[in-house]
Amino acid sequence: MSELTPKEIVNELNKYIIGQDEAKKSVAIALRNRLRREKLSLELKEEIIPKNILMIGPTGVGKTEIARRLAKLTNAPFLKVEATKYTEVGYVGRDVESMIRDLVEIAIRMVEKERFKKVEEKAKISAINRIVEILMPQAKKDSSPLSFIFSQMNPQSKRNEEAPVQQENILEQENLRRLIIEGSLDDKYIEIEIEEAVPSFVEVFSASGMEEMGVNFQDLLGGLIPKKRKKRNLKISEAKKILTQEEAQKLIDIEEVKKEAILKTETLGIIFIDEMDKIAGREKGYGPDVSREGVQRDILPVVEGSTVNTKYGPVKTEHILFIAAGAFHISKPSDLIPELQGRFPIRVELKSLTKEDFEKILTEPANALIKQYRALLSTDNVEIEFKEEGIKEIARLASEVNSQTENIGARRLHTLLEKLLEDLSFNAPFPEAVKISIDEEYVRKKLEEIVKNEDLSRYIL
Repeated sequence: MSELTPKEIVNELNKYIIGQDEAKKSVAIALRNRLRREKLSLELKEEIIPKNILMIGPTGVGKTEIARRLAKLTNAPFLKVEATKYTEVGYVGRDVESMIRDLVEIAIRMVEKERFKKVEEKAKISAINRIVEILMPQAKKDSSPLSFIFSQMNPQSKRNEEAPVQQENILEQENLRRLIIEGSLDDKYIEIEIEEAVPSFVEVFSASGMEEMGVNFQDLLGGLIPKKRKKRNLKISEAKKILTQEEAQKLIDIEEVKKEAILKTETLGIIFIDEMDKIAGREKGYGPDVSREGVQRDILPVVEGSTVNTKYGPVKTEHILFIAAGAFHISKPSDLIPELQGRFPIRVELKSLTKEDFEKILTEPANALIKQYRALLSTDNVEIEFKEEGIKEIARLASEVNSQTENIGARRLHTLLEKLLEDLSFNAPFPEAVKISIDEEYVRKKLEEIVKNEDLSRYIL
């Protein structure tokens, strides 16, 4: 990742997102500046803060996808939130600082997953050993008192008798272990003991405000509440997975996980704040708009840089990258309070998608919609072939419906394709393999009447 140049970052984004070159360029520079910052001295590194980005454009043009793909590219903790679900202190709604706590939770899961991969092989071996012990316990000791007395009188005789038995047990264990590893016994059932979840009342108390204070309620009561173990009868294949998880947890240092997750959050974290335009605007003194400016003022310290208490420890937000987005078709970025405007110095306007863009979206990206539908229906012995003129017609109709009704961008393609393939998806699977060719005539037959009737298209498309 440290070797990726802005051009290479844009090339990676181009695999999934069509157009919006200005937005891609801005996020690529912001990402590269993070990597540049890591190479500086500690004193200078602390002074350089990320330049947050404000994306302006209609829905369905790729704002969220750009941010999501960027996070995936860097293996960074990524969180998408809607500005409208936060309210100022004293009103009903989530506390603004909860976005940082949610981001840390995501980072914890990421680090745990990375650590699990490192210890997975070792954990698997331990899990298989536990299954072998359950299936073939050590030979029970002879409970006869006479046998015990005899063995005490003649210990050498006892050792001579035990030696071949022990050797036989070892061979049997090795054979059993080999069968488990091969998967030959996967369908056999085994009774294992597993740890039960934390009692529900702890979770209730934990969710009712303790987290907002940065306190981990479960840690506080961890020593007081003993962990219960429950017996379950499972297939060996399932038991292997559960016991591997248990053994991995023993090998992972949770304190190191917390430290690494907090560091990852502070240095690599990306928060995407959507619907920023919905909280833009000044107070009117009445109605539902009364807390808009209050929400902005609550978001401001988090974006500016503050320390948020979480149950894993304090998190500094100075170097988290914030990407805000909104349509801004009613309000304007200048309607945000000046302090918040200043915290999003990079402004990028995303363009509405054209018919040509829709054609590319259908075919070019690595996760193109046509590829997805073809793969889905191929599982039911249905082979779909999209002709070039058919694709052009779908793109034309998507553009036409967007111009007639609400412009929802590329999401319109989802509604059109669902309606186009509805009958085919419903009737599948067929007794024999079927090949369907979707050309211009097929598309018109299925969709044109709906598109022509504007009132009908508002409900269906």
